[in-house]
Amino acid sequence: MENSLEPSWRVTHLGRLMGNALRRFDERVLWLMSRDVLVPLALSNLAARDQVGAAHIHITRHLTIKGSRLTDLASSAGMSKQAMGDLVTQCEAWGLVTRELDAYDKRAKRVLFTNDGLIWLGAFERAVTQAETEFKTAVGQDVATVVALGLEAYGGVS
Repeated sequence: MENSLEPSWRVTHLGRLMGNALRRFDERVLWLMSRDVLVPLALSNLAARDQVGAAHIHITRHLTIKGSRLTDLASSAGMSKQAMGDLVTQCEAWGLVTRELDAYDKRAKRVLFTNDGLIWLGAFERAVTQAETEFKTAVGQDVATVVALGLEAYGGVS
């Protein structure tokens, strides 16, 4: 009876496999970032103590270099404005981002990387590159290419 309540498809379906892979990838990226010698010590300590999580990576992934309005940032990350606002507030306290008035709409604010945030972004790029290299080594170049093409076709690039 127990097997019929827990069919194997629940742990082997594509969504779960992609979710597990994303968590593993993000954990590796954060681990690499926490050990990047260019990252300010306070930020690497936060990452090393698991204070920075995958949710915080949404800001790193989606905030444009020129800055973004909170609503645009939330939309790009697929999050609510309130949830993104909470993340921005936390990242602002850590010195990764700052908020300033939008030049085109004085009612709105833009979220911008600080200098430390730009260093963090550089560490993110290096960590992603390393994690992708490790993925290719683990599964082979051909499989990695097929996975990348399949994910791009399925999920698009945003």
